[in-house]
Amino acid sequence: MSSPTLPYPPEPIPRASIDALTATSTLFAQICSATSSRLVSYLEHVVLPPQSVVMHEGEVGREMYFLVAGEAHLRRADVDLGRIGPGAHFGEFALITRRMRTSSVVAASTLTLARLSHEQYERMSKEDPELALCLTQALVASLGQELTEMTESVGVLLRERSLPRRVFVDVTVNRAWTRVRTGTRLGALLPREVDGDPVVAALVNNKAVALGMPITSDAHVEPLCASHWEGKRVYRASLGLLLLEAARRAFPDVFVRLGPGAGFGQSIELLHPGTLSLATWARRVTGMMHELIAADVPFQQELWTVDEARSHFAEEGARDLLALLRTWRTGHVQLVCAGSEAVLSMTPLLPSAGHIAPFPFRIEVDGEAVMLRYGDESRVKPEGGAAPASTRLPQDIQPESARHGVRQDEPWLTTLGITSVGAFNDACVRGKTPEIIRVSEGQHEKRISRIADAIAERGTIRVICVAGPSSSGKTTFLSRLTVQLLVNGMHPVGLSLDDYYVDREKTARDARGEYDYESLEALDVGTLRDHLARIVAGQTVKTSRYDFVTGKSHPDGGREVTLRSSDVLLIEGIHGLNPKLVDGILPRDKVFRIFIQPMTALPFDRVNRINVSDVRLLRRIVRDRHGRGTNAAANIQRWPSVRAGERTNIFPFLAQADAIFDSSLVYELGVIKVFADRYLLEVSQEHPAFVTAYRLRQLIDKVVTIYPDHVPPTSILREFIGGSGFEY
Repeated sequence: MSSPTLPYPPEPIPRASIDALTATSTLFAQICSATSSRLVSYLEHVVLPPQSVVMHEGEVGREMYFLVAGEAHLRRADVDLGRIGPGAHFGEFALITRRMRTSSVVAASTLTLARLSHEQYERMSKEDPELALCLTQALVASLGQELTEMTESVGVLLRERSLPRRVFVDVTVNRAWTRVRTGTRLGALLPREVDGDPVVAALVNNKAVALGMPITSDAHVEPLCASHWEGKRVYRASLGLLLLEAARRAFPDVFVRLGPGAGFGQSIELLHPGTLSLATWARRVTGMMHELIAADVPFQQELWTVDEARSHFAEEGARDLLALLRTWRTGHVQLVCAGSEAVLSMTPLLPSAGHIAPFPFRIEVDGEAVMLRYGDESRVKPEGGAAPASTRLPQDIQPESARHGVRQDEPWLTTLGITSVGAFNDACVRGKTPEIIRVSEGQHEKRISRIADAIAERGTIRVICVAGPSSSGKTTFLSRLTVQLLVNGMHPVGLSLDDYYVDREKTARDARGEYDYESLEALDVGTLRDHLARIVAGQTVKTSRYDFVTGKSHPDGGREVTLRSSDVLLIEGIHGLNPKLVDGILPRDKVFRIFIQPMTALPFDRVNRINVSDVRLLRRIVRDRHGRGTNAAANIQRWPSVRAGERTNIFPFLAQADAIFDSSLVYELGVIKVFADRYLLEVSQEHPAFVTAYRLRQLIDKVVTIYPDHVPPTSILREFIGGSGFEY
């Protein structure tokens, strides 16, 4: 499409067009009758074919138009603002002020226009000042009417506030007070970076808010940087939306969604790619992402009504979102858009694609697997090598995806029709909750029994090590594994690594000066290895005990342990995968290592899904508030160092695992919500943990509530909500 080439010299206005203007134009009607007929002599006749661009958004113009016949589209930033027909006029601002066009006008059919150029307007002002004054007054009246209608529409959207808005608001930015005009964008109040750390969002009264949002009330404003754990979510969600828009532009016929997370990246799921090469897809989409970054495509936060969103996503075929919106609590839904793509706004996004430029990212293809690597953290490289092939579980127990750190959706979830949070909510509303719980728990029991069978069939195992990050459900898993081992004629004897901590004052500290309980150096490895060597040699050993109240270690203050011929030593702790614990004490074929953590996470839409790290944090908040007297704020503040310890001391040794157990329960957030909602509300808005607490509250609010009474006493979930059938 191109701008019209106008005739010169100007063609006169035909009589039929003059009659049409007089009959349909409200502007003509507002010009006094004595002068309106004289206006025609200053107008130029223009006829344009369909798809012609009469005005381009962003260009500087000096003319206005009257639409005599035909229809045209108004567009702004690729959004269709509607149609205009005979009698409409546009471009009056440019006629008088020489300003950029705020929208584009595209011919939907053959257009007949009457054009008033700035030169003709200037000539009119000199030759017929009475006419120029009448026209100007009519333009002002017309603009006033449009402004009044727009204000009334905004008033309806804002539910007609009873209190007037203020022209200025008072804000503190990094503790410095200032007064700014209401509506000032948050990005204008904050620097682009802090000590080299990019600012990705704003904290407004400790709530994460997009930099493109306007300030509308007195507030305390701080930058949210990329290095903050909440800042990482802003960057990664922005990158995910950018990928979707790039994929749509490069390959509009290929359905794309982001899959489960995998360390410092996220899997990409392509549906119906046909004969398309994955490498070709990755290369072209990567190139398109860089083009969108160079063009600085905006990420727009938009508030839609639920009905409007349903209509849009029905056209898009987004069944997951349609199901979710059926259980939506409010009448509006916050979306974020990039080009033609719109997804839920689960976290603030960057203002535009150009802000992604400081972060290197890439799309990797490995066979049939496609990964989006974030590039905001260096990758952790595996240590200690992989477990010998002869010791690994069969493929159906040890999935190939686990070696890549990716957990695919369970087949039984698809069988039950639970492919998203929306589908889960819908199933619960339809009375399927008992079935979902029974199948979820049955799947856990089946996998635990198969792990126990694999250990028994090996015939040589003397030590079983179980490791997993915080709140994975290790304690209940061990209890249930013990039952299955007993069924197989094996008697487990437990040993906890937590009893081998060194004295608290001897514990190493992390970069923040806090005790680093996750490091291997926090354990008395020498005493532990000595005890293990003597136990597997058949000696009776009085094990260690650690007093968590006093912070003192008692090297021989624990219970006595003796391994009989039918016994296996069951070691639990975050370092269970580390070869340094038992290497040199037992041959590799006598050790069986199990890794446990939640891995299955349902999606909300094609970008957003439940984060398994959030699931573990919520588990921990509820458990510690129940049984350890630790509040949600303390747990949230501690969480970054816990996660850092896991990345250093657990995940590098994942390749050592002989079995991987997914402790996810698809229904658990609905149960945890009953407790977590109140515990998160206990975090005051002034507390630094509030930004995460607020986000977690928004997360669990999107899941249907399930009463704890339905949870069986042997469930891993009971470890966190209480009422377990096992004695811990």
